[in-house]
Amino acid sequence: MKVQIQASRFLLSLVLLVSLSGISSLAQDGKLIIHVTPKQAYIFLDGHAISEASKHHSLKLSAGDHKIELANYGYLPSTQTVNITAGKSSKIDVTLSPVSGTIPGPFGAITIEGASRDAVLLNGKTPDYFVGHGDEFDHNWWWKQELVVPPGSYQVSVLSGDKEIWSGPVNVPANQRVVIDVPKGVRKTVAWPRGEKLSAIPRFTAGTATATVAVAKPTAQLSTTAAQLNCGDSSQLNWTSSDAADVAITPVGPVATSGQQPIQPTQTTTYNLTATGPGGTATTSTTVNVNNAIQANLGLTPAVVHYKRVGDKVVADDSPVLNWTAANASTVSIDPLGTVSPNGTRNLEVAPTKTDADQTVTYTLNATNPCGGAETKTATLRLVETIVPSEALSMRSIYFPTDRPRSIKSEAALLPSEEEMLKSIAAAFKQYLAVKPDAHLTLAGHADRRGPQAYNQPLSERRAELAKRVLVEQGIPEANLDARAFGKGQNLSVDQVKQLVEQDASLSPEDREKTLKKIQTIVLAYNRRVDITLSTTGQESAREYPFKSQDFARLVDRNGPAKASGVEMAAQKEKIKN
Repeated sequence: MKVQIQASRFLLSLVLLVSLSGISSLAQDGKLIIHVTPKQAYIFLDGHAISEASKHHSLKLSAGDHKIELANYGYLPSTQTVNITAGKSSKIDVTLSPVSGTIPGPFGAITIEGASRDAVLLNGKTPDYFVGHGDEFDHNWWWKQELVVPPGSYQVSVLSGDKEIWSGPVNVPANQRVVIDVPKGVRKTVAWPRGEKLSAIPRFTAGTATATVAVAKPTAQLSTTAAQLNCGDSSQLNWTSSDAADVAITPVGPVATSGQQPIQPTQTTTYNLTATGPGGTATTSTTVNVNNAIQANLGLTPAVVHYKRVGDKVVADDSPVLNWTAANASTVSIDPLGTVSPNGTRNLEVAPTKTDADQTVTYTLNATNPCGGAETKTATLRLVETIVPSEALSMRSIYFPTDRPRSIKSEAALLPSEEEMLKSIAAAFKQYLAVKPDAHLTLAGHADRRGPQAYNQPLSERRAELAKRVLVEQGIPEANLDARAFGKGQNLSVDQVKQLVEQDASLSPEDREKTLKKIQTIVLAYNRRVDITLSTTGQESAREYPFKSQDFARLVDRNGPAKASGVEMAAQKEKIKN
């Protein structure tokens, strides 16, 4: 009966060879001659279990490429692609390399009956899970043919060609032998005293009517180069395994049996390695802790800025600097500056946006990282305003009576209207100096065209020096005042004076008409003056004659009445002397 079963199995293998190789009586085929050591090695053709190599060392194959895998447990497998040419023979000669070392106990055993020379695989259905064929594990008599495994649970598959003859779970206790009847399944579990005597055995031994395959349980090790990371930092996984067909690391995915891989987790992650082989499964894990906390600081130096308004301009006494750090952050922004680097400084140009004397500007730092970390910091800048005068001073030229002053010490030549104007200019200039301490006023003295230059030059000097002395008496530092004299060298022309009169908003049309009738006298009056120039802006004093002042008559005639309307005196006087 057993002979008949074996004969049937052999015929089935031949039929499968024909089918898998695409052989037909009409096809052009080639031949592959296989010689492999050890002779018990098994042939897998294009992923299908064929037979023991010693039984089918010559195969008819369809023309084209074919994948040949030669496997024998306890040896390193051989895989190669062979190109078959129609009508020709190809040959491969392979010696498999044995895996050194022995397998330690404890052990259990599996006996497989009725599998003939079908491939036996544990825990998988690819050649990597191949442990032998049925004829190597079919009895436990005097001549032992046994499959020795570590105690545990196994998924046993018996394959022939592209067909699965039998598959099912098998639990193997220590020092017990499980008998499987293909295709009925597990028939019995019996004591196996021999297992208690075994301490360590080779992976593969074979002799006359004997064979022992000892399957090793997989081992696995997993480590990381850095177990503590800040967000964005990298580490590296290192792993090794043995006796494993498939290795996977979650959450990485399938990996080689041994290797290394860089990782950059965004949260604390446990990496689990699972190594699966014919001898079972080995697991190991390692954890990488990710610090997502952001340490941020935001500061201002100084935090209070004093500023002054000079006309339309704002002058700050200090230049504030914003400084910040954001450790463990990948994205940093500061409102209202926008996106910035994680660490830096910024010189700020600040200006008040309101008319309030005291304002604040708030800067807000927002830092994040891809690991879920977030931090916010604020810093407040206070703006304190000091009220200062306008950049443009309110000032007009100072006018003198004819031939006055005759002495620098004579104050009678400076009439009340002009003295008040100088005091007003001094008050405004003192405030201006608080902002612009290097500013100067240039006082330029002039005389009218009458008389020689030799007389008019010192006269214009006395006028400039008198104006300077009054300003110094009002608290203006002498160092900020410059006096110059031009005599009659820069007299205003008749046309220039006419234009000034026509532009004078203080005159009514009637007053302007009366004044222009005496234009020659008025021209002389306009040229007895001191012009004032502000050094920082070049602003010149307005040449507005004090027509409406009460001492106008004495400006145009040193012998005139003490009080009179300027226009009235101009109308009354027929002749105006030097």
